Amino acid sequence: MLDSALKEQVQDLFAGLKTNYVFDVSVSPQHESRGELLDLLEEVAACSDKVSCRVKEGKNLEFSLLKNEVNTGISFRGVPTGHEFTSLLLAVLNSDGIGKNIPDESICQRVKALKGNIHLTTYISLTCTNCPDVVQALNVMTILNRNIRHEMVDGAVNQSEVDALKIQAVPTVFANGQLLHVGKAGFGELLDELVLRYGIDNEKTTHSVRNYDVIVAGCGPAGSAAAIYAARKGLRVAIITERTGGQVKETVGIENLISIPHTTGATLASNLQLHIQQYEIDLLEHRHIEKVEMNGTEKVVSVTGGEKFSAPALIIATGASWRKLNVPGEAEYIGRGVAFCPHCDGPFYKGKHVAVVGGGNSGIEAAIDLSGICSKVTVLEFLDELKADRVLQEKAQQQPNIEIFLASQTLEIIGNGDQVTGVRLKNRQTNEERIITLDGVFVQIGLTANSSAFQELVQTNRAGEIEIDTHGRTPQPGIYAAGDVTTVPYKQIIIAMGEGAKAALTAFEDRMRAKS
Repeated sequence: MLDSALKEQVQDLFAGLKTNYVFDVSVSPQHESRGELLDLLEEVAACSDKVSCRVKEGKNLEFSLLKNEVNTGISFRGVPTGHEFTSLLLAVLNSDGIGKNIPDESICQRVKALKGNIHLTTYISLTCTNCPDVVQALNVMTILNRNIRHEMVDGAVNQSEVDALKIQAVPTVFANGQLLHVGKAGFGELLDELVLRYGIDNEKTTHSVRNYDVIVAGCGPAGSAAAIYAARKGLRVAIITERTGGQVKETVGIENLISIPHTTGATLASNLQLHIQQYEIDLLEHRHIEKVEMNGTEKVVSVTGGEKFSAPALIIATGASWRKLNVPGEAEYIGRGVAFCPHCDGPFYKGKHVAVVGGGNSGIEAAIDLSGICSKVTVLEFLDELKADRVLQEKAQQQPNIEIFLASQTLEIIGNGDQVTGVRLKNRQTNEERIITLDGVFVQIGLTANSSAFQELVQTNRAGEIEIDTHGRTPQPGIYAAGDVTTVPYKQIIIAMGEGAKAALTAFEDRMRAKS
């Protein structure tokens, strides 16, 4: 199952293991995936004398990870191949205290301070690119807090369970049997949701204000460039972010980053982090900025959990997020017919009729991808013409199961209480309303600026974009902004990188002038 090159990689990863681990397998002799699971685990175990595999007869198919014969609380119900193979390896490495995905001490304190006994279950698809982030984050929390247990469940292997729970999107996370989260999420977002539900023992967390020369909010292309350029000027820099890479991490293919003919969002995000690590930059991940206050010339940034950071210069590079329709039924049916990621959730709609709301590049690309899975794809565009590139429009028109309606305003997502059954539309030219019966809706209507935490200090336009001058300055001295969160036109990676560098150089120049 593992080729020789992959085996060598696993051997290298496991070379530093200090503790003994056991894949404790319980599987029915008749289970159709029994052979696949045992082959995988036995080959992985063979890569280190610290790892072994133990098999006993069971009713279904599952295995737990034991550390020195003690259950770590991490288990898998499925065969962790595809994107989840990394989750399997990291479960072992993280249990041994190894792995760059382990958060810093302040975040670890918050996890350890969570109250109550928490049993987490994450339903995944092996084709989902967002699922591993959730699985790996919750596995780390399980390792840090002995009152947490987490199991990964492959929906394809446990289809009857998925059907009974009416799951139509992945990842879907349940906490003690109650729905906790649906869709992509980072470590910080998941931790915030657990804190909100179960509470935290504040006596176990301690915070003091940490001081820097420059704070960069956000770690996408703009934030990464800003931090690197500031650090190269000898400034003490902190990046406060929910996750490295930002929105770019969700981009499957990138072909317009000049000098790099092709890469992926995940690869670019990894390379950004690698470049940041070449400098003395504090990369503070998994943090959601709640507010920014002025203390004289200092900008004090407060994040969820109580931490505070202070600096005379703040560069806002928080990017943008997928917009929602904000119509009746949308929030109610997220994960039950309303989706945002065709790559992750498309397989749930095999042979079904879905709508894609949005006729830009992302919408038409989604329609083309879904047309190979679904029986019919209906594109709903608000404007009188499609905004997508001509080459994409032509490809969509060649697909016999794609239909396109222009001047169509989505008024409501309709469902039966369990799942989506249709959408209500209005023709903007005739004002005629009608209902289309279908099984799912994929929302692809562009991005909205992530500026809400800063709006009391900076000026924004109607779209929420921060207004800046040609040098990246805002009207508030010492506050700069760069990338997709700003009014700069053309939301492109290469432009965001340049804007981030420019904002950092401006901040340094202003600092030197103040000292002269």
